[in-house]
Amino acid sequence: MTVSLPASNDLSSEFWRSQEILLLRNVMGVVGEGLQLNRVMHEIVHLLSELLGLNRARIILPDSSGETYSIRYAYGLTREEMDRGRYQIGEGITGMALKNRQLIIVQDIDNDSLFLGRAVKRESLPKEKVSFIAMPINLGNGEIGLLACHRLRHRNRQISDDINILKILASLIGQLMILNKAVEEKSLALEEHNALLEHALESATARYGIVGKSPSILSVVSNLERVSATSSPVLLQGDSGTGKELFARALHLSSPRRDNPFVRINCLALSENSFAPELFGYERGAFAGARDRRIGLFEQSQAGTIFLDEVGELSLALQIQILRIIEDGYVVRLGGTVKKRIEARIVSASSHDLKSLVEKGSFRYDLYYRLSVIPLRLPCLCERREDIPMLIGHFLSHFNQQHERSISLSRKTVNLLTEEAWPGNIRQLSNLIERIVLLAKVPVLNIKDIRPFLSEMGERYYAEERKSVAKVLRPYASSISHSKAELVYALQQHKGNKTATAQSLGLTVRQLSYRLKIHDL
Repeated sequence: MTVSLPASNDLSSEFWRSQEILLLRNVMGVVGEGLQLNRVMHEIVHLLSELLGLNRARIILPDSSGETYSIRYAYGLTREEMDRGRYQIGEGITGMALKNRQLIIVQDIDNDSLFLGRAVKRESLPKEKVSFIAMPINLGNGEIGLLACHRLRHRNRQISDDINILKILASLIGQLMILNKAVEEKSLALEEHNALLEHALESATARYGIVGKSPSILSVVSNLERVSATSSPVLLQGDSGTGKELFARALHLSSPRRDNPFVRINCLALSENSFAPELFGYERGAFAGARDRRIGLFEQSQAGTIFLDEVGELSLALQIQILRIIEDGYVVRLGGTVKKRIEARIVSASSHDLKSLVEKGSFRYDLYYRLSVIPLRLPCLCERREDIPMLIGHFLSHFNQQHERSISLSRKTVNLLTEEAWPGNIRQLSNLIERIVLLAKVPVLNIKDIRPFLSEMGERYYAEERKSVAKVLRPYASSISHSKAELVYALQQHKGNKTATAQSLGLTVRQLSYRLKIHDL
C-alpha cells in the first residue's frame, strides 16, 4: 500500500497557520483579562517577532501635538533606537504611509531612496535582503497610526499571509485604542464631576462656617442641603461638642427661610417657671413684674427656623407643652387672647440618644416622632480625623488674630494631636488651641512643648464644662433650689444611685447630673 505524503509547502503552510492561531489566541487571552492597553501592545509586537518572524515590530502613534509621530511600543529595539524613531507627516516611508493612510511595502530597503533607516541602522540588520511593511491603524476621529516591521526575504512564507495577519492586528489595535480612549474620557468626566461636586460641597461647608472635607462631613452637608427646601422637622444627634448649632444654622442658611430669623432655645436652661414667658411671651400686666409686652421666642421665629438645643433635657411637663405648640401650630401670650400662628421650621438637637430616652420613659414617644421626621447624625471628631489638621489650622489662625499672637505647631505635633481621643470633640480641640496660643512660650511648638497641655487637657476640659453649665443656669438659679448639702444627703441615702436620687428630688437624671457639676460633686 502506497501512502502519499503532503508536499513540503503544505507542511510549511500548516506550520505558519498554527503560529498565527497561537499568536491570536495569546493576544486575545491578554485582551480578555481586561483593558490593559500597554500589555496587549507589548504582546502583539513580541509575538509578531517570536512566532511569525516579523522582526523589530513597532507601533507608531501620534504625540500629544498630533504633528509628530513616534515609536510607542516595540520589540527588538533598544531604548535609544525607539527614541530615534520620530517622524513628521510625509517624511520617509513611515511618513508617507501616515500621509496617504495606505499600506506601503518596501521589498528591499537598500534599493528604496525614501527609506530613512532612522530607528535601526543598516549595519544592525542581517546582510541579506530586508523588507519593510508599514500597515496603517485607524485610531478614529481622523487619527492614524502604524504597525510596522522588518521582514527577511528568504522566509518560506507568503507575504500575503503576513499582510493579512498585520491587517487583523492593526484593526484590533485601532479598536482597543478607540475603546480605551472612550473609557478614559468617561473616567475623566466622572472624576471632573466628582471634583466639582466635592468642590461645591467644600464651598458649601466654607459658606456655612463648617471646617472640614471628610466624607462624613460632606455627606451631612449634602443631606442638609437636600432637605433644606422642605419644612419637615430635623433632628440633629451627636456627641457634645460636635457643632450641632453650627449645622442647624447651616440648614437655615441653605433654606428659603435664610432671610428670616434663626432663634435658638436652650432647653437646658428652661425651667417650669421660665418656660411660658420665654417661649410664649406676655402682655403688659400679665403677672407681677410684667411692665411691658414681650414677644416670645416662638413668635420671634416667624417664617424662620427655631432651634431646640439639647431638647432631651426638657422635663416631661415641658415636653407636653412643646408637643402642644407643634400640634396646634400657634401660641397665645400670657395675659393675651390672640392666637399667634407659628410657621417656623423646627430643628432639634440632642447629645443623647432620644430613642433610648423614649425607651427609658424620660422622653415622650409622640414628641420624639414629631421631631425626628428627618434624623441626621453628626460624626464625632474621632470619625473624621482627616479634618483635624484643617481644624487646628483654622483655630490657630482665629486665636492668633484674636489675641494678636503668632503661634504655630510643627507637623509632628499636628500628627500627635490628630491621634488624640478628643472626648469633647471640636469644642475641646478649640479650647486646647486657644490655651496653647495664650500660654505658648515659643513661636513654634514641638511635641515636647505640647505634652504639658495634653496632660492637663482632660481635667481642664471637664472643669470648663462645669463652669459653662453654671454660667448658663445662673439666670435661672431660682429653679435650682437644691443646695450642695441636700444633694450630698440624697446621694448618701440612695447609696450613690443617681436614678433613685433624681426621683427623690423630683428631677431627671440629666438634671441631677448638671446640678452635681455645678456643685463640683
